[in-house]
Amino acid sequence: MKIFHGLSTIFLTLLVSTMNVEGRYLFHKNQNKGSLSSTDVGNDMNSVSSCVFDVKNYGAIGNGSADDTPAFVAAWKAACAVESATLLVPFGFTFMITSTLFSGPCKPGLVFQVDGILTPAVGPDNWPKKDSRRQWLVFFELDNMSLTGTGTIDGNGQQWWDLPCKPHQGSGGKTFPGPCDSPTLIRFFMSSNLRLSGLRIQNSPMFHVKFDGCEGVMIDKVFISSPKLSPNTDGIHIQNTKSVGIYNSTIGNGDDCISIGPGCVNVDIDGVICGPSHGISIGSLGVRNSQACVSNITVRNVVIRDSDNGVRIKTWQGGAGSVTGIAFENIQMENVRNCAIIDQYYCTNKKCVNQTSAVYVRDISFRNIKGTYDVRSPPIHFACSDSVACANITMSDVELFPFAGELIDDPFCWNAYGVQETLTIPPINCLLDGMPHLASEENVYRKLRENILFGGVYTVWLIPMFETDCILIVWG
Repeated sequence: MKIFHGLSTIFLTLLVSTMNVEGRYLFHKNQNKGSLSSTDVGNDMNSVSSCVFDVKNYGAIGNGSADDTPAFVAAWKAACAVESATLLVPFGFTFMITSTLFSGPCKPGLVFQVDGILTPAVGPDNWPKKDSRRQWLVFFELDNMSLTGTGTIDGNGQQWWDLPCKPHQGSGGKTFPGPCDSPTLIRFFMSSNLRLSGLRIQNSPMFHVKFDGCEGVMIDKVFISSPKLSPNTDGIHIQNTKSVGIYNSTIGNGDDCISIGPGCVNVDIDGVICGPSHGISIGSLGVRNSQACVSNITVRNVVIRDSDNGVRIKTWQGGAGSVTGIAFENIQMENVRNCAIIDQYYCTNKKCVNQTSAVYVRDISFRNIKGTYDVRSPPIHFACSDSVACANITMSDVELFPFAGELIDDPFCWNAYGVQETLTIPPINCLLDGMPHLASEENVYRKLRENILFGGVYTVWLIPMFETDCILIVWG
């Protein structure tokens, strides 16, 4: 009994600790948006700071070919030390800088304002050998910082997309082995209370914007674009990041408009126009038998057009953890293939095998999803794991018609449990009633009990708790 009492103490301690941390950050999905509205953000960002650090004053040339990195580093160092400072990239100039780390901590209220054009060197052949090929602009360990402006950040991605190793989707296109690292254009890492607004971000070699290990993120009125066939050019990617708002933005690219990776909680997406693209995705999760938890995600008032997918949850066989509390609401589809998809057999090659463990997907709602679909695939596809069924899927006011061709009236479901609150078009008669029996959860607790009683090597489990979170337990 003492052992199990100790385990209960671990559960409660971790839960209380998580709740205490949650309250310290600026943006939370369940807060009233009036506490930090998009208007407030815009006013805050566009206010003229009394301390402006113009990169031209630190030696930047701005002719598009000279290396202006030293000037940016010097201007950043000066601005970082002053409260409510603005680092200004002025209008009318094109600044070329190499891969650069803009690190903190800095004084609060720092604004990085791009009104001109900011770009890296053109292509991998001109990329400095000493620089990382995985990232270009990195913002690290910052709090209360804004990236804004009326200018453009252009990644010059074409030569990176043309590398022989990249997936080519044209007729007869082939992929060859070889160096394939390509830089993410903008990365925010281990930072909090961030604002991104107003900018045009385009032609990234890989992901356009990435948030990793952050909390309290507001994205508003950004325009992200790259060609439809540019590979792996996700618009906004977040992972291990909490309390995110993405609003009033337009994204068109060669991969997901927005991708939500493992460790994300409380994400609110509203007023986004997406496409052409691969849609808005949660995942992929559980790759190489990893553990992942995602919860409390809302996608609403969105238009998705000319895209390979609409709204999607994708997980690998063999993973663990959970995806819970996902709401897709008021979404207009325009010529979209796979409008609503849950795919627990996600695989990027033909060598994947069926496995007994999977990320647990539950409490997923699709409400007021309307528009047209590409008839090459059924508009609704719920392929859930053989061993870990999808649970509590809700369908309401779903009306999807073919963009061209005949109506496909046979949505696909496999081991998917849920309800139709209203009649849907096409009819979704393949959902199973009730709730599945989750033998996998019993196995988790059985294996945990065996380790408690008989000892052994350290064991790590991610267990769904209280409908929203995964609690990490380490026992040895």
